[in-house]
Amino acid sequence: MGARAVRNRNHPQPVKSSVLCKWLRRLVLGALALLAVIAGMTEFFRHESTVARIAPWLLSGCLVLLVLWVLAGDRVKPVQSFVRDLLLALVPASLAVVVYANMTPVWASRGRIFTDVTRVPATRVGLVFGTSDRVASRENLYFRYRIEAATQAWNAGKVNILIVSGDNISRYYNEPNKMRQALIDRGIPANRIVCDPFGLCTLDSVVRAKEIYSADSILFISQRFQNERAIYLAKANGITAFGFDARDVDAHEGLKTKIREVGARVKMWLDVNSLNTRPHHLGEKIALPELH
Repeated sequence: MGARAVRNRNHPQPVKSSVLCKWLRRLVLGALALLAVIAGMTEFFRHESTVARIAPWLLSGCLVLLVLWVLAGDRVKPVQSFVRDLLLALVPASLAVVVYANMTPVWASRGRIFTDVTRVPATRVGLVFGTSDRVASRENLYFRYRIEAATQAWNAGKVNILIVSGDNISRYYNEPNKMRQALIDRGIPANRIVCDPFGLCTLDSVVRAKEIYSADSILFISQRFQNERAIYLAKANGITAFGFDARDVDAHEGLKTKIREVGARVKMWLDVNSLNTRPHHLGEKIALPELH
């Protein structure tokens, strides 16, 4: 008994070494998983049909691995351990990417978003993000609240020109024209409203405001979740940006939008840092109305 204790005291290194190797292995697997998640998300957003292409290969690989485990029994324990650890690393890696991507616009917009119109910096150009005026035959409150916020910013003298940027996929669906008419109905001069019919998404609206309409300083007008994302995109494209928050929709009615926003922020982060995404449509520069 005494000799065994002496041997254990004289040879403690294998235990410590084993623990160290285990944590190093997990660290390496975590880093590999993080890179794999970012690469996978990048490919997913780059090609809409990625999932359809890789799904058969992933399924085949899983089946082969399952067959090997069944046939080889205890002899594949190292493989089982590696796959288990890799899967365990992929879960927190995915969560880390999603959480980080969702927090970056919050950090980027800190101190640049306002709910009190009197505190909003005066900016020549305001940009109102488009949305449909009706959803399933009901009034779209996102639309109404954005129009109300834009009117409030105009009446407070915070903007001189309003760009209404949205989707105009057909003559029967024209977000910019709907917004323009709603603003005119509230007393804003028609010659101070510019329609951007190619604001197909937030990135397109932001980049086009600079590259097509030569706006280097912009006041974004939308709900906070979109203003935060827009300011992040603006900073990445060399635009000085602020946000004026429109009233938000209550949690029940806006639940789908809030859930979709989680994915939209991941896409936003990848657009800037990995995909180098550009607007769907650019074209010739368009001069904004001159101030008299």
